[in-house]
Amino acid sequence: LVIETLREVDPTRKCFRMVGGVLVERTVKEVLPALESNREQISKLIEALAQQLQAKGRELSEFRERHNIRLVGEDDPKSAPRDGPEGGKGGPGGVLVS
Repeated sequence: LVIETLREVDPTRKCFRMVGGVLVERTVKEVLPALESNREQISKLIEALAQQLQAKGRELSEFRERHNIRLVGEDDPKSAPRDGPEGGKGGPGGVLVS
């Protein structure tokens, strides 16, 4: 929004920019290239972080499959649920009471 606004302004007009907590006075022709450069760097950083996120997601999935880790409530595709005391649906499930 700022870049689009500054493109329509006279390049010799003065503007103010916050740099490291200090407000500095510059001209539009000095500030506009810096803002465009920052926007490009931010978009590249977002793409790099998205790729890292996808890579970590694949790594996590491989780790879960390799070590047979399942989340609570996640169905086990290898074994069907069993009915009865050992299956968890039909009774206390092997709890001894004295």
